[in-house]
Amino acid sequence: MRHRISDSILIVEGDFLRVRFEEDSINLIVTSPPYNLRKPYGAHDDALEYDEYLDFSRRWLKKARRLLKPDGRLCLNIPLDTNKMGLRPVYADLVGIAQEVGFKYAFSIVWNEGNISRRTAWGSWRSPSAPYAIAPVEMIAVMFKERWKRLDKGTADISEDEFKTWTLGLWEFSGESQKRVGHPAPFPVELPLRCIKLFSYKEDIILDPFVGSGSTLVACALAERRGIGVEIEHRYVEITKRRVAEALSGLDDLFGSNCKPNSHTEGLG
Repeated sequence: MRHRISDSILIVEGDFLRVRFEEDSINLIVTSPPYNLRKPYGAHDDALEYDEYLDFSRRWLKKARRLLKPDGRLCLNIPLDTNKMGLRPVYADLVGIAQEVGFKYAFSIVWNEGNISRRTAWGSWRSPSAPYAIAPVEMIAVMFKERWKRLDKGTADISEDEFKTWTLGLWEFSGESQKRVGHPAPFPVELPLRCIKLFSYKEDIILDPFVGSGSTLVACALAERRGIGVEIEHRYVEITKRRVAEALSGLDDLFGSNCKPNSHTEGLG
């Protein structure tokens, strides 16, 4: 089921692996897929065996690559590692899988959430027996389909200060509140907003295959991009619709209802 939130924002309710899209049509994918941390998502099983999780990742990454244009990019937000159901190098494994299915690696950005209190264990307390460290960061792997340099030109809207700050590979801002958003693992709008402004033009189409509470589509609205999100859980679709509508309403307040961004719909399906 497709829900058109505005002329430029579309959310598709369904399983990304089953939803049909035109291949070679997307400029940028920005997403934070399920981390397999036993989160209560509802329709999605977030407690797969690790090999199953890697197979799921392989399947959606393979499809995502097909949807990108030859110069399309991927911003993949994933943890550095996890300690649920055993210590796992999630970042290394998913970057490796992305390369297996054909993505080319550009670079990585470290997102420091500034929250060092979320530790669940120390290993061997005050002993070299079996300690381990938990890095309070997440990673954004930046990859591309065939070539890094864009084939076409468009309207860039990133400021000098933003460009200088964001091209440093360490981003520092807080995470999002689960309670405030109503989702077990939301990511802050700041993260997709930076990716969108840094790696896309205003005329581009942005896709989030796991849109969750809608942060990527909110960022698309704020950055005047055409955005498509896919979400399997109906209640999160409703949260996304509300959040994007609120963002667009805020833009109306700023610019007036006759000056809505990106009124063109070509390519949104």
